[in-house]
Amino acid sequence: MVERRIGSLSPPRALCLDLDETLLNNDGVHNDAIAYTSQAIAGSQPGMSGTRLIGTYHTVVTNYGAEVESKWDGGDLNAASFTLEAWRRALSACGCTDEAVAVRAAELHYRLAARGYRLFDDAPPLLEAARGAGLPLALITNGPTDLQRSKVGVLDIGHWFGVVAISGEVGVAKPDPGIFEHVLRGLGVPNDGVWHVGDNLSSDVAGANAAGLTSVWLNRMGASRTEHDPAPDIEIASLSELVPFLTGTDRVNP
Repeated sequence: MVERRIGSLSPPRALCLDLDETLLNNDGVHNDAIAYTSQAIAGSQPGMSGTRLIGTYHTVVTNYGAEVESKWDGGDLNAASFTLEAWRRALSACGCTDEAVAVRAAELHYRLAARGYRLFDDAPPLLEAARGAGLPLALITNGPTDLQRSKVGVLDIGHWFGVVAISGEVGVAKPDPGIFEHVLRGLGVPNDGVWHVGDNLSSDVAGANAAGLTSVWLNRMGASRTEHDPAPDIEIASLSELVPFLTGTDRVNP
């Protein structure tokens, strides 16, 4: 159900969309890739436990990711380098310092993750409806260029968008309004009447609010928003709830 948060809203003049967990369903993809890679690599190393390697890799990614978060979103670190270093550290902690093994693990992980990319079922109908309504579309996503471009390519969705803004390319990440302003310039529209849809309150909703866009929080899991969280203009549980608004066949009523 669409829920009005502030003001009275009309159908959008343009639509911006987040990628991960908005269009792209990442559920289990990376965990499965990590598990399979760990078991495969451990099986080739005498005395190494696949279960231990799985846990070690998750710990390494959490700690290493915190170290390089700004580089990851800002374009100073690509996903291939990050993944290789993470496997290098995890394998070293499990007693293997062979660089060739780390390279093999990183390449296998990357391939397996890419095979698991898929759109949420409600994403294609939304894109089709936007196209039918003649709405300009933009994709706004945080992350390194190689990883996010790979996702767009595997999903074959690049042709839907007039602008694809990846923080690693633009050099600024959500919630900084700069990445939204970059997209508006690319679309050739002012911020008035432009909607941004995303699942993350801290980056998508806060960023859209800061840039003067209508913020749409995609809350698939029914999470609770605290008083300290940014307030979206609209809250939805599925992208399908937006389809009527793209053609003006429904409204967000007071």
